[in-house]
Amino acid sequence: MRTRITRHLESAFPELAFGAKAAPEGRPVLPPEFNWRDYTVLLLHVAAEIEHSLMVQYLFAAYSLGGPQVPEHLRADVRRWQEIVLGIAKEEMGHLLTVQNLLLALGGPVHLSREDYPWGTDFYPFPFTLRRLTAETLAQYICAESPPDWTGEEAERIRQLAAGKQGVPVNRVGALYDRLTDILGDHDRIPDAAFQAETLPYQASWNEWGRGYTLGERGRDSGNVPETQSPDLLIIGVSSRDTALNALKLIGDQGEALPPLQAPVPATGSAAGTGPGELSHFFRFLTIFRELERLDPSDQDATARQVAENPRTDHRLNEETLALTHALALAPDQSRPEVTPITHPEAARWGHLFNLRYRMLLTDVAHAFRLIGPLDNGTTLTARGSLIHRTFGEMYNLRAVAGMLLQLPLDREGSTGLLAGPPFEMPYTLDLPAGDRNRWLLQRDLTEASLLAVDDLLRTRLTTEGEAYLRALRETDLQARDFVDRVLAER
Repeated sequence: MRTRITRHLESAFPELAFGAKAAPEGRPVLPPEFNWRDYTVLLLHVAAEIEHSLMVQYLFAAYSLGGPQVPEHLRADVRRWQEIVLGIAKEEMGHLLTVQNLLLALGGPVHLSREDYPWGTDFYPFPFTLRRLTAETLAQYICAESPPDWTGEEAERIRQLAAGKQGVPVNRVGALYDRLTDILGDHDRIPDAAFQAETLPYQASWNEWGRGYTLGERGRDSGNVPETQSPDLLIIGVSSRDTALNALKLIGDQGEALPPLQAPVPATGSAAGTGPGELSHFFRFLTIFRELERLDPSDQDATARQVAENPRTDHRLNEETLALTHALALAPDQSRPEVTPITHPEAARWGHLFNLRYRMLLTDVAHAFRLIGPLDNGTTLTARGSLIHRTFGEMYNLRAVAGMLLQLPLDREGSTGLLAGPPFEMPYTLDLPAGDRNRWLLQRDLTEASLLAVDDLLRTRLTTEGEAYLRALRETDLQARDFVDRVLAER
């Protein structure tokens, strides 16, 4: 599936078709049908899709780490790697929110969508794929987050690994931010009057979204794994050209900053990334890659669960299509399908619940941007505050439901030997209805849908852990529905 953004960029720049030899890092050229402000909004939509896509892929890879197959001597390292990758994903969430602030400051619409399987322009780093964490996936992440001056034997080897058998190079995410910096720094293209400081009350702020994560300097302790740094969420308000350029620079530095040449490589079992170079996503991924590469091949493969690639629920599955997709998955002479259907009945139910909670998270974020928020750290739970609070709750729900899926087989016979995984399917729409009351009615609809999905699962045979989680989730949903009803009564 390709979005209108991808199609428009491809038509405007045929040379930017995915897999082109060079990233579009030259002087920006205004494409047909745009002026500079509108074109900047388009590029920020692309940036939002990329940040969203990276966040989801990093989450999937992090969820895949661990499991009973991990050798005892590697479990502490694998747990630490998981916490590092989860931290990077949280920071991508901060980038996504800051991009929304940039959009609002320029008078553009909030954009939280992403393509399920984008095959777009050279701005996209690599095709969207939900995959377990391996040396190959790490190589792609490293290249996507790499700085422009990353060279040497190791760099070339990792680039070749990331390109895969098809030899498709991975593109730097920083190329897009370089383009945006060039445009936003030019007074002739974007005048000072284009920046709308009055949108600040609607923008995401660190005081609301930071949730105790350090502001501007990464914490020393994650609270989950000893000696692993906590994420540093960059959520930056934008009211002027200077604040916009600062936001772009900070996002770029957090992703790409090259460590000092003498930066030590942590030994297995040490605190990865406690030195100054570890601050960037690039170096954090590189550190994990180096540690993984030192392991025996069998140990490398055992660090992550055998989870299906691109797992997906299917609303149209019946006995005939089940047999067909099962045959395709097993036939050795068939190419791998783009998606892997979850056909195990219980896993499919958990998959639908996962997709619903994912939609609820995105809806909460979009809805929060429609409400005015305090510019200081208020303590009263306002309507906007409740949405932000629920967003963080959904993050924990996604991790919990993903954990259930990773204990269940992909298919009902279990013959593939693969585990189901979190599908992260995009909803049919993220458009919010017109009118404040209708937006809260949507919130009530989603809560009702969750209650139906939870009750459906509770009628199946569940583990003690699964049943306890669902009953707690049901109580949370009932409380959320009561809150929405009180809000609606005031509208």
